[in-house]
Amino acid sequence: MNQLNHPYHLVNVSPWPLATGMGAFVMTSGLVKWFHSFDSVLFLTGLITVMIVSYQWWRDVSREATFQGMHSSKVGFGLRWGMILFIISEIFFFVSFFWAFFHSSLSPNIEVGALWPPIGVESFNPFQVPLLNTSILLASGVTVTWAHHALMENNFDQCLQGLLVTVLLGVYFSLLQGLEYMEASFTIADSIYGSTFFLATGFHGLHVLIGTVFLMVCAMRHAKCYFSPQHHFGFEAAAWYWHFVDVVWLFLYLSIYWWGE
Repeated sequence: MNQLNHPYHLVNVSPWPLATGMGAFVMTSGLVKWFHSFDSVLFLTGLITVMIVSYQWWRDVSREATFQGMHSSKVGFGLRWGMILFIISEIFFFVSFFWAFFHSSLSPNIEVGALWPPIGVESFNPFQVPLLNTSILLASGVTVTWAHHALMENNFDQCLQGLLVTVLLGVYFSLLQGLEYMEASFTIADSIYGSTFFLATGFHGLHVLIGTVFLMVCAMRHAKCYFSPQHHFGFEAAAWYWHFVDVVWLFLYLSIYWWGE
């Protein structure tokens, strides 16, 4: 076996990036076909492909970190900065939606009746489902922090319990948001209000789903004793991501649901 003369991890040749890209292409193409032809077979094929390939890819990364010792302190430092920069890019992604919302709401055009919300649009009551969803996400932020502190104290059971409760709260949030969408009196095609509302809350909902899967994988890894108080960046990254999702929702609730009502 060759001895490395540097602390960095040079990844091996892997088929998973190409396979993931192909699966994502099939999934997005299938989504377009579903919207236009009401045929979801191609979308489901791409989704299943992405799920299977993601499992294989995550398995390899977990193996490198846990059993092969590839994630040294130097590699961990780079991974942390990579996650920080990724979250910063996500912040600016949502800034664009808030920009569009405030640009349209602070000076509504004559085309929408010079009013906000526009004439004919019945907005949601911010003290019903949106407030419940806010309390759910805030509670999930507490439980994921509880799980992190339990892991730092080497408390296996409490960490697993905290992760499972956080996953359940994330699923509950997604179900409530889906119910809210089905009961909405307007659509994404109803003026700039509908466009900004569904784009901002929809992409946030997508991030909640991704974060839920992220934490679910961490729960499975923790159940297999892959994490330790000294070596658990995968869980730490998931917690950072989840707190980012929480903060974005607070801004969405205060601006779009409450102020923009």
